[in-house]
Amino acid sequence: MDTKLTITTERIDDFVLLIEMMMRLGLPAILDRHIPRHWLQEGLSWGWVATIWLAHIVSQSDHRKLTVRDWVRQAHTTLEATTGLSIRDTDFTDDRLTIVLRMLSKPEYWHAIEHDLGQSTVRVYDLEVERARVDATTISGYHAGGEDSLFQFGKSKDNPTLRQVKLMMATLDPLGLPAATEVVSGEQADDGLYIPIIDRVVAILVKAGLLFVGDCKMSAWATRVHIRAAGHHYLTPLALVGETAEALSTWIQEALDGTYTLVPIYAPDAEAGDAPIAQGYERARLCTAEEGGQHLEWTERVLVVHSPAYAEAQQRSLERRLERATAKLSALTPPRGRGKRQIEEETVLVAAAEAVLQKYQVEGLLSYTFERQVEQQVKYIGRGRGAAERPQRVEERVRYQITAVIRDTAAITALRQRFGWRAYVTDLPAERLSLGDAVLTYREEWQVERGFHRFKGAPLSIAPLFVKRDDQVAGLINLLSIAVRLLTLIEFIVRRALKRENAQLVGLHKENPKKPTDKPTSERLLQAFSNVTLTIIQFPDRTVRHVTPLTPLQERILVLLGLSPDIYCGLAQNSP
Repeated sequence: MDTKLTITTERIDDFVLLIEMMMRLGLPAILDRHIPRHWLQEGLSWGWVATIWLAHIVSQSDHRKLTVRDWVRQAHTTLEATTGLSIRDTDFTDDRLTIVLRMLSKPEYWHAIEHDLGQSTVRVYDLEVERARVDATTISGYHAGGEDSLFQFGKSKDNPTLRQVKLMMATLDPLGLPAATEVVSGEQADDGLYIPIIDRVVAILVKAGLLFVGDCKMSAWATRVHIRAAGHHYLTPLALVGETAEALSTWIQEALDGTYTLVPIYAPDAEAGDAPIAQGYERARLCTAEEGGQHLEWTERVLVVHSPAYAEAQQRSLERRLERATAKLSALTPPRGRGKRQIEEETVLVAAAEAVLQKYQVEGLLSYTFERQVEQQVKYIGRGRGAAERPQRVEERVRYQITAVIRDTAAITALRQRFGWRAYVTDLPAERLSLGDAVLTYREEWQVERGFHRFKGAPLSIAPLFVKRDDQVAGLINLLSIAVRLLTLIEFIVRRALKRENAQLVGLHKENPKKPTDKPTSERLLQAFSNVTLTIIQFPDRTVRHVTPLTPLQERILVLLGLSPDIYCGLAQNSP
């Protein structure tokens, strides 16, 4: 009797959970709805290829194409049992994954996918959305660039020495869920990118009266008018340029003079005796505009706010700039020595010094003095050692030396008085958004920044990019934006459930197992499944499958997510 048996194991970990979440959102069907499939195409649809690839990316913290096929081969039984599909590792060759990226890079496909995915997310998880945030970041890479390339030099948020691509993203409060993303070339200014992405958010939510929050680049007049004309609202700091910069000086002086009474603003969790985090006042102004053939007229509130923390940060920044500018100015004219370049023309020195002042933004705050130094040297004419009778000539060597770098104390003091002040504008009335609420709302910009952090850090870690072609870069960024949505959603759902139950989770922190939390991160929640394994024992006459028993913590997480532990336990089935 043949008693030979075969034992294989598959690491399950968190990817079963991830696939179930994506299936609940209808992601494979949404992708298949908008990514065309050739009538001769065999194997998995593009939607399922992308879905399983996403599970690999998040679970393995690896977005490289070359690792996916081996992973699918290793997790084959689990993947088929979870999806109910026949899966081949050849569905995940480099060529097929490349096609997925190219499809996702096409705006007509991607915008439709985002639209349906956003509406599905809001519907499935019953999200109440009142606010959206818009911001941009850059992703740098060692790419050659070119006239028509996405990778261009621009104002970098990461590494100014590298070419970059720009990512515009809109997220939904209160979870920070990405709703719309746009990949553009790295040299583009942010200002013109707000209106298109705002319109896409509006189309997804189909809801009037949304509040759009963004940084000072969103304060462009055309953007504010567009938002107002569409029946929505805005909250944004004013860009301190032109007339606004001059007006802010007047507004600050009115506050310092006591013309207006400053209202204290406290942190949401402030206790009795806590100092305010800010203080400010507001003024109103009438705005009129023409947009799309209609005349608009509304009252805009200008919120003039002082933040001690912001003032301190500005002070530190100024001190760093003053110190660095002083050092750079002094270094322009080093003492004579081998290999030390000397400045021999006054115009050259002045140009270099002014460039330093401009670079560190300390014009009018630092000044410098310099002197012309002349050194005479006796040179013998001809060869040989010098002798009294040998002809000589006298040469003059001119150099310019900075003798002092001086701080303008009065100008610096006057500037410091204006540190910490900022002006915000909104069209929402005070009864719907008080001055304090407006400041606190804007300070929640970390929500969109959190999405950017997930793009750039674990588990997604988009840099370095392992693709070179523009279409693959755009497709990969769009694919990873779905992963950001998934991570954000997991985190939000668990936190919301814990809040409703007034409960906490224990056991997520390996360094402190007893530490409770009601605000777990998705990264820690997924890490809790890192020890789940499927063991497959193949007897001659039957197959036995065993899954590592779920811990109480794992079962609890699944319940909080609205998932059944059976998605894991059901894998352990015996077959005759």
